[in-house]
Amino acid sequence: MARVFFTANLRRHVDCTSMEAEGETVRAVLARVFAVQDRLGTYVLDDQGALRKHMTILVDGQRIRDLEALSDAVGPHSEVWVMQALSGG
Repeated sequence: MARVFFTANLRRHVDCTSMEAEGETVRAVLARVFAVQDRLGTYVLDDQGALRKHMTILVDGQRIRDLEALSDAVGPHSEVWVMQALSGG
């Protein structure tokens, strides 16, 4: 199972814990996480199911490419990091 982590800056806004989840794509893994932590889903994804503009997801250290369908592959031992995209000067 993939291990899903949430950065501290995201945990300040939404109560979420790291967990393991099965799935072959980012969408499948997140669906399992959101089934347990439902408030998190509306914070991470927009009403069309795409990644919100202020969010970033990394799989094994690489930023995902498919921000709408979330079809990027996730391996059984992958690390998935969900975080708020930070900006500033």
